[in-house]
Amino acid sequence: MRIVFMGTPDFAVPTLVEIVGSGHEVVAAYTRAPAQAGRRGLELVPSPVHRAAERLGIPVFTPATLKGEEAVDAFAALEADAAVVVAYGRILPQAILDLPKLGCLNLHASLLPRWRGAAPIQRAIMAGDAETGVAVMKMEAGLDTGPVGLVERVPIGADMTAGELHDRLMVVGGDLMARALAALERGGLSFTPQPQAGVTYAAKIEKGETRIDWAQPAKAVHDHIRGLSPFPGAWFELAGTRVKVLRSTRAEGAGRPGELLDDRLTVACASGAVRLVEVQKAGSRAMAAPDFLRGSDLEKGTVLE
Repeated sequence: MRIVFMGTPDFAVPTLVEIVGSGHEVVAAYTRAPAQAGRRGLELVPSPVHRAAERLGIPVFTPATLKGEEAVDAFAALEADAAVVVAYGRILPQAILDLPKLGCLNLHASLLPRWRGAAPIQRAIMAGDAETGVAVMKMEAGLDTGPVGLVERVPIGADMTAGELHDRLMVVGGDLMARALAALERGGLSFTPQPQAGVTYAAKIEKGETRIDWAQPAKAVHDHIRGLSPFPGAWFELAGTRVKVLRSTRAEGAGRPGELLDDRLTVACASGAVRLVEVQKAGSRAMAAPDFLRGSDLEKGTVLE
C-alpha cells in the first residue's frame, strides 16, 4: 500500500521501520520541523523520525500547519491508501483525515478509552495501573476517540519506570501497526467503537506536580517517582539543591513523612516507606544511592523536603 507516515519522536521510529520492512511504500514522512538546540540555540536538530526517514530514502515534509488549501492539496497529491500517525504532535483537520482511501490509523500508547491524551505512559504508572498497552485506532476529529482495530496488552512491573515502559511499548507498537496494515490491506481489519465507560485523560505533565510529596502513602510516592523517570523527574530538595529520583522501590519502615530511616536512603512516607535506588543532584550525573550517600553528610533522622 501507499502509506503516508506522520510522527516525530523516538517512540514513532520502530513503527516507521516496521512499515517499510513489511513492504509498503512510504511515500512521505510528515514530522515536526527541526528544533533549535545547542548551548545558544543556534543549531537546528531534525526529529528522530526526520532522521530515520532520510536514512530510508523517504521524502520528508515539515509543514507548520496542515490547515489551508495548500497543505491539503499537497497531502492529496500523495494519493495515499492510508496514513499512519504516531505521536506526530499536530492535529489533523478533517480535510486531511478524509483523504486516504482506507483512512488514518493512529498508534496510541494506552488501552483506550483509558488514558486518552498527551501523557498516557506516565499517567498509567503514576496511577498505579498493573497493565497498559498499545492500540491501533481509526482517527476521527475527537481526541483519541476513534474506533479501535487492534490492541496489545503489556504488564507494568512493580518497579518499572516510564522510560522502560516507553521503550517496551514502542517496539510492541511497531509490530502491532504492521499487523494492522496487513489486515487492512486484505480487508480484514474491523473497528470497534470505544466504550463510554472507563474514559480517562492523560493530561500533559506540569512542572508543578513533579515535586515528591512524602506525606502520601509509600505506593503513591513510588508510583509518582517511577512515572516521571527519567523525564521530567520527580524531585526533593536537600540543603536548597534539587535532587531528582530516577529509581525507587517499596521498603519497610515508618516515621515522619520525609524522614531518613537508615543508611540505605530509605525514606518514610505517610504510611510505609520507599528506598531511593538512583538519584541525580542538579548539575551532576545520575548515581546509585550508596555513591550519593558517600558524597553527602546525610544521617538517619534527617527529614527530606
